[in-house]
Amino acid sequence: MSRTRKTFRSFQYAFSGFQTALKQEPNLQIHMVVGLGTLVAAFFIGFTSTEWVILFFTISFVITMELFNTGIEALVDMVSPDIHPKAKIAKDVSAAAVLVAAVMSVIVGILLFIPKIQR
Repeated sequence: MSRTRKTFRSFQYAFSGFQTALKQEPNLQIHMVVGLGTLVAAFFIGFTSTEWVILFFTISFVITMELFNTGIEALVDMVSPDIHPKAKIAKDVSAAAVLVAAVMSVIVGILLFIPKIQR
């Protein structure tokens, strides 16, 4: 298989994975809607280039963490269909990572938006 074909397939797998996660994970749907709403608000408020970079990175980080969480949960469910204490730890810790990312994104959002709104 040619390098171009392999690269194309890699993108197909990635888009398929994103589509699957988006269909199956309500929390990812929430993060996407909130992220898009935040981008729209930033557009109307008039963010600087630096603020846009920070905002995109923050939103992308939360979505990435949610995707990792989804993958970890699927893998744990596959290898440990029965309830197991170690499986619970893996799922809880990956969910906690998403929570930390989401809370930090709210803090970043406050730090970016409040000065703009107060003007």
